Amino acid sequence: MPPIARLTAVVLDCPDPHELATFYGELTGWQVEYEEPEWVTLNTGNGLRLCFQYSPDHVPPAWPDPTGPQQVHLDLGVEDLDEAEARVLALGAVKPDHQPGETWRVYADPAGHPFCLYEEG
Repeated sequence: MPPIARLTAVVLDCPDPHELATFYGELTGWQVEYEEPEWVTLNTGNGLRLCFQYSPDHVPPAWPDPTGPQQVHLDLGVEDLDEAEARVLALGAVKPDHQPGETWRVYADPAGHPFCLYEEG
């Protein structure tokens, strides 16, 4: 039986879609495919899009607070974890004190969404 649907996009709520799209565009090299004042779409080049939607009441997750959900997080592979860390921090990411593993690192994007970097290989 064929699948019912296929994943084409992941959408993140945020207070500033253009700022967050710029952050992830710099992080990944993905290009803006579409934008309007309250929405920006990045094209990943592999059929999936990462989108950013204006949310005036956005409340960022308080990871690793167990009383509140992460909402969503992205796992991104990198070649060199230390080099990638320096670059994402320069882009405006924040590294929480709590790090649950040794082979990956957790960060928060400028809107507070957690994302992980791990070394591929």
